[in-house]
Amino acid sequence: MSSYTYTLINPHNSNLAFKAISLDHYFPLDILQRVNYYSLILLTEGSGRLQSDFSEYSVSKNSLLCFAPYQPFRLTVQDGQGWVINFHPDFFCIHKHHQEVACHGILFNNIYEPPFHALEETGMQKLQAVIADMQLELQQEALAQHELLVSLLKIFLITASRSKADLANHQPSPGITFPASKLSPVSPPKPFVLQKLKDAIELHYRQLHSAGKYAEMLNISPKALAKITKHHFSKTITEMISERIVIEAKRELYLTSKLIKTIAYELGFEDEHHFSRFFKNKTEISPQLYRQQVGFAKGET
Repeated sequence: MSSYTYTLINPHNSNLAFKAISLDHYFPLDILQRVNYYSLILLTEGSGRLQSDFSEYSVSKNSLLCFAPYQPFRLTVQDGQGWVINFHPDFFCIHKHHQEVACHGILFNNIYEPPFHALEETGMQKLQAVIADMQLELQQEALAQHELLVSLLKIFLITASRSKADLANHQPSPGITFPASKLSPVSPPKPFVLQKLKDAIELHYRQLHSAGKYAEMLNISPKALAKITKHHFSKTITEMISERIVIEAKRELYLTSKLIKTIAYELGFEDEHHFSRFFKNKTEISPQLYRQQVGFAKGET
């Protein structure tokens, strides 16, 4: 594939709607990224280090990296080749179309897994073929261009989601090397208590923000649970709870017209100001500005 940039602009606000660009033409990724659109990085060659949220990982070729709007990440890669796809939630909202592509919680917004996964050769070929079709469609305006690009993006996301889901259900094929966290080059099976922790966070993150409460609930000492969590997830329990709250806050800010103080209350904050400080500390943007930059009440349209 040729090394060009292909961009679709939203005619209503002149902001980026969709872009496909070769990795060597993208602005430096080793600078901290916090952008108001989704980013998919298909790494076909090279290796390097990824910093995302609270963790650091090793990444290598034949990997797909996936980041939600305002999810912080920094990628330093040597001899990197591949493609970057950016799309704004106004172009395609994974929350609103979850039943169609099922990538929410798999590719994006999964606090329990790294924001990337390895691809086998067939999966890599399929994704590159879709990008080639995107290129052709973006080269000139044509009838129903937006609709066709959305369809291609859906194919890309479904294919990628299937490949990541397959990794969780099957052993890797012989000869394929998967990227791994620096803390656990070959991860042992996760203790059962971690599944119980995941279930507890999903059930109680709106009400319980204290790591100690989860340890008490699981009948394990806070120190022991913290050690296991840090080893397997490369982050603390408090960081995981915070990430989960931010994900839900973003979803509510984007999909609904709820008042910010209502969202704050539903997520367990005493007042809007406390929630706003928390959200800005984690995302470097206020809840109101997030709405303006990413979208507003898209689930109600």
